[in-house]
Amino acid sequence: MTTTGNTDPTSASVLDIEIAALQGGSADLTRYKGKAVLIVNVASKCGLTPQYAGLERLHERYAERGFTVLGVPCNQFMGQEPGSSEEIAEFCSATYGVTFPMTEKAEVNGEGRHELYRRLVDTADGEGHSGDIRWNFEKFLIGPDGDVVARFSPQTEPESAELVAALEKTLPA
Repeated sequence: MTTTGNTDPTSASVLDIEIAALQGGSADLTRYKGKAVLIVNVASKCGLTPQYAGLERLHERYAERGFTVLGVPCNQFMGQEPGSSEEIAEFCSATYGVTFPMTEKAEVNGEGRHELYRRLVDTADGEGHSGDIRWNFEKFLIGPDGDVVARFSPQTEPESAELVAALEKTLPA
């Protein structure tokens, strides 16, 4: 984990970026202002896919304290999220009981990188990695002010002591 923030006070919050919801319409990230959010690029056919279970438990455990997980499906890593929006939603619900919000499928690297990820990738994780997303299930913790508070590697389990400690410090008062 690294704590960096938005150093430009005139720039908009990460939560001001527009992205569509998985099943249509706007994901309306502005509704998460004043809350802590864990943004995770997810995939249904990845060795890390079982992390959905931990993400859902984290979401349920802290929802009443002003927290949500936000899943961002991505098919850029060996085609591990090939499904349609309907297929992704059905898989997540039926297999892992996912209730946290999900966005449309988005690119997290390269020329087609979604603006949300353009704003996230400059934050370094605990090992000093910044820049391109390395794999599915890379995690970004967003504070109630909309600034990126921390970045966690794909291998960091959602319920790890490191992530939970950072989340608890980030929850709104």
